[in-house]
Amino acid sequence: MQAVIESGGKQYLVQKGDEILVEKLTGKEGAQITISRVLLIIDGKKVSLGKPTVAKARVKAKLMGEEKGEKKIIFKHKRRKGYRRKIGHRQKYTKIKIEKIEV
Repeated sequence: MQAVIESGGKQYLVQKGDEILVEKLTGKEGAQITISRVLLIIDGKKVSLGKPTVAKARVKAKLMGEEKGEKKIIFKHKRRKGYRRKIGHRQKYTKIKIEKIEV
């Protein structure tokens, strides 16, 4: 069984046992979370499409910890003016493990 979930404005295709990185979520490591924004469920040959979400469908997951993404460099300058700014950014992510898909 597979499901398409939405978290942090992004969509992920998941199945039981998957470990994925999503935008930072609040909660302690090892805590259980329930994702109710399930957009699609694929169960063998049967496909359930939500409008916009599948009714009474949930995905249960476990928080595995937090990670940082790769560093993005933002460089600004204005020619002939001596203006230069170099800024770095690392996005924070939460690693989750999919434990159960309920319909």
